[in-house]
Amino acid sequence: MEERKRSLPELFESSNGRRVKTVEDWRSFRRPEIIELYREYVYGREPVGRPDSLRFHVVMERLVMQGTVVHKQIDIKFKGLGGEGLIRLQLYIPVTESRVPAFIYAAIKGQRVSEVEVEECSAYWPVKDIVSRGYAAVSYHVEDLDPDFYDEGYQNGVHGVFDSPDHSRSPDAWGAMSAWAWGSSRVMDYLETDSRIDSERVAIVGYSRSGKACLWAGALDERFALVVSNDSGCSGAAISRGKTGERLLNINRGNPHWFNDNYKKFNEREDELPIDQHLLLSLIAPRHLYVASASEDNWADPESEFLGLLLAQPVYTLYGFSALDTDQMPPVNSPVCSERVGYHLREGKHDITRYDWKCFMDFADRTL
Repeated sequence: MEERKRSLPELFESSNGRRVKTVEDWRSFRRPEIIELYREYVYGREPVGRPDSLRFHVVMERLVMQGTVVHKQIDIKFKGLGGEGLIRLQLYIPVTESRVPAFIYAAIKGQRVSEVEVEECSAYWPVKDIVSRGYAAVSYHVEDLDPDFYDEGYQNGVHGVFDSPDHSRSPDAWGAMSAWAWGSSRVMDYLETDSRIDSERVAIVGYSRSGKACLWAGALDERFALVVSNDSGCSGAAISRGKTGERLLNINRGNPHWFNDNYKKFNEREDELPIDQHLLLSLIAPRHLYVASASEDNWADPESEFLGLLLAQPVYTLYGFSALDTDQMPPVNSPVCSERVGYHLREGKHDITRYDWKCFMDFADRTL
């Protein structure tokens, strides 16, 4: 592990050699530099923030679960030169006298979160568990923004709406991951308008590839109070240098639309990247961050995910928050947490389970 650490980009040293000594240093020059590096070499540059055309349409609102929960369907609509876009949002909100915190889940291909009974998706999206703990359960599907496993040349989704009409793209143009992250911010735009939601206590959760996107969303959008990465692996929470299992080459060849074209230049050359994933995780500080792994998920490489979290912690200590009281991988099903950071290694394979959600909510109960 020590040898891997020595090969990594310095967290507190900028490209011109300037050292971070204070929170002001971090905020003024190093953090913006890291974001710029990720835009240039990994995620790409989104051409639009919150569009002026953004609108929210209530499709349905009703009481469910014996009148204890409000179920809402919201269409988030937007327009650009290439046409119109739509994010279909599902919300289950406990009926209380005060605003409630919320968990947003970015669902991926094969995970149905709309137009289904809550029991049908409880294994990966346990709505009843979430609302029983006092949280709103909010979900959207990443494919409303851009295709998941289907590379269609950025013709559809949010790229088709906002990219240039001639479809010309630069090497640092945004990919699918950036589009999915952009969508989570539009979901947050809506939550700020909902009188039942405490928008200052919102968590964003991603699993597998959506976990990669949610880390980027949390890095850019500081409205997210808690960012959760579950089995995000390569280009997610896991350190790339020396990683086992999935590597950049696998991602960029198998799903070339996920990241920008500059990223492909580093296939089998991870050591030459000016970033590694501890830098991405560090961008969440001082907000709350939770990383989860699975013991049999060799493709994601749990040890590299845990290492990514460990090496991001100095930014939290810079802000005055405690670090984890261990630098060793914890036993299976034994979460470890500090004031702002948490981790667990779940028994089993690549998945998101009710046990994972229980750990996320336990952490949120203590920290939010």
